Amino acid sequence: MFLLPCILVSGLFVFLPIQGSSTEDKTMICEETKYNYTEVIRISLLFYEAQRSGDLTPANRIPWRADSSLLDKGDDGEDLVGGYHDAGDYVKFGFPLASALTVLSWGGLTFMSGYQEAGQLGYLEDAVKWGTDYIIKAHVEDNVFYCQVGSGEIDHDYPGRPEDMNITRPAFKLTPEKPGSDCAGESAAALAAASLLLKPRYPEYAAHLIKHAQQLFRFANTYRGLYSDSIEDAKKFYRLEGLSSLFKVTLQLKS
Repeated sequence: MFLLPCILVSGLFVFLPIQGSSTEDKTMICEETKYNYTEVIRISLLFYEAQRSGDLTPANRIPWRADSSLLDKGDDGEDLVGGYHDAGDYVKFGFPLASALTVLSWGGLTFMSGYQEAGQLGYLEDAVKWGTDYIIKAHVEDNVFYCQVGSGEIDHDYPGRPEDMNITRPAFKLTPEKPGSDCAGESAAALAAASLLLKPRYPEYAAHLIKHAQQLFRFANTYRGLYSDSIEDAKKFYRLEGLSSLFKVTLQLKS
């Protein structure tokens, strides 16, 4: 199938099939495109690889990156190594991570042929799985979920590389007493979307993702609240004002 790069999804240009035009027209449009969209997708996925935290694999394609944050742990010593650093720092914020993984997965599902034509589907799957592996680690009990590792205040005072970092990295969890329906619910959505994307390559893993997604959704729905109200540090950087207002108005209407 002929594919024309024509839309931007999740920060990546993807390819859509052209309908209703001749082969000659399709070839002409393709030749007139001045951008190499395969390269755009490749470089975009490299961005995610550059943001990886934890024990990097030999397949790492970023030569200046190495292992980092190998001591990330929960309050009871749970292994929280892995995941992605946030955009401009080394905190692992759960809500934007889950949002990115959700959109990446749906982008892959919706425009699968484009990623395949670009030779980037495997890298997309790897990018998503790196994040979902971490979300599973962070979901330590049915109703306990670590939604953040690292303090923004502490982190922003550190000017060095993540590989050399030795600052304190506290972990922040959501519980029935400190709920976070937005973070837990979006993480459930990320795992569910990823299960669809990854099922052809990892069928057993996809089933494992669904199990955690269902548990996280029940947690989010049963114990309702905003994660930025439960994790003070997150409120300074990822406070969801619009959702917060809608949430409070909804509660008022029900009372």
